[in-house]
Amino acid sequence: MKTERFFRPWELAMLIALCAACLAAVWASRTHMEISDQMIRLHVLAVSDSDEEQAVKLRVRDAVLEYLRPALADCGGKSDAAQTLSGALPEVETAARSAAEGRDVTVTLGEEYYPTRAYDGFSLPAGRYTSLRVTLGEGRGHNWWCVVYPPLCVTAAEASEQAIETLNTDTAQIITESDGYVLKFKILELWGELTEWLG
Repeated sequence: MKTERFFRPWELAMLIALCAACLAAVWASRTHMEISDQMIRLHVLAVSDSDEEQAVKLRVRDAVLEYLRPALADCGGKSDAAQTLSGALPEVETAARSAAEGRDVTVTLGEEYYPTRAYDGFSLPAGRYTSLRVTLGEGRGHNWWCVVYPPLCVTAAEASEQAIETLNTDTAQIITESDGYVLKFKILELWGELTEWLG
């Protein structure tokens, strides 16, 4: 005689938890890709943590941003901006050297892992992003990072809002959401750490 088998309560709970984890992983992966596919991050690493080196780092940041704003102004998207940056790495390095006061400068464009960061008016989840990396000396000091495309590394709120408007609606809503983003970004961060560990 055939008997029906039902899930025990703990089996059902495990199945529901597994389904929830799978859905969260799919959401995290898709959301991070939507965000990272529209951005290029900027990462400036100081020689050391001394006050002098940290001040030089900020001057280098300002010099790089001053060069990049007009250089990237007419780019029509991330791929266009990445192509422009790739061709302008020597000029970016020259701009950085002009403020580095004789320190060694290395400029690269590639993929880099970033932690979750909150900025003025928006937040970004952890994960891998296309990154313009400016390293001073051996880059052992505290770093500075933001978004170079679209130009979100600006202090003027109006300019920042205009840059955010260039993102698609879903991405703009996610990164500027004031309520609930902490939990969502924590899921993205855990997903990013897991994929980094597995990769």
